[in-house]
Amino acid sequence: MQATILFGHGSRDPLWRVPIDTVAQRMLAIDPQCCVRCAFLEITEPDLASTTAELVALGVNGVTIVPMFLGAGRHAREDLPVLVQALQIAHPGLRFDLQPSVGEDARVLELLAQIAMPEASTRVASAT
Repeated sequence: MQATILFGHGSRDPLWRVPIDTVAQRMLAIDPQCCVRCAFLEITEPDLASTTAELVALGVNGVTIVPMFLGAGRHAREDLPVLVQALQIAHPGLRFDLQPSVGEDARVLELLAQIAMPEASTRVASAT
């Protein structure tokens, strides 16, 4: 079984995580059989290690980690690969696929540009 972890920074503000949780809910609406979890670097629970342990207990054998960062800053470039390396050591039978940050995806950048344009709500609504 394959799982996806949506990985965010974390915040003291509980509303901060709503967009990431919404992405997970949308994924489940698209495919109710998908296995998706959210995990966070700091402050917000759960962290990546405990989320991975939960998935291992469910019998998952592969995990795709999607960094939910608009920019590929230090956390995405340096901290996250170190965390994934530690997880690989802790769970040698588990396959990890670390994706680029969502902000590096041309589709996300295009949608953000459309949203930022004047009268964006009209164009985005008509595109869906």
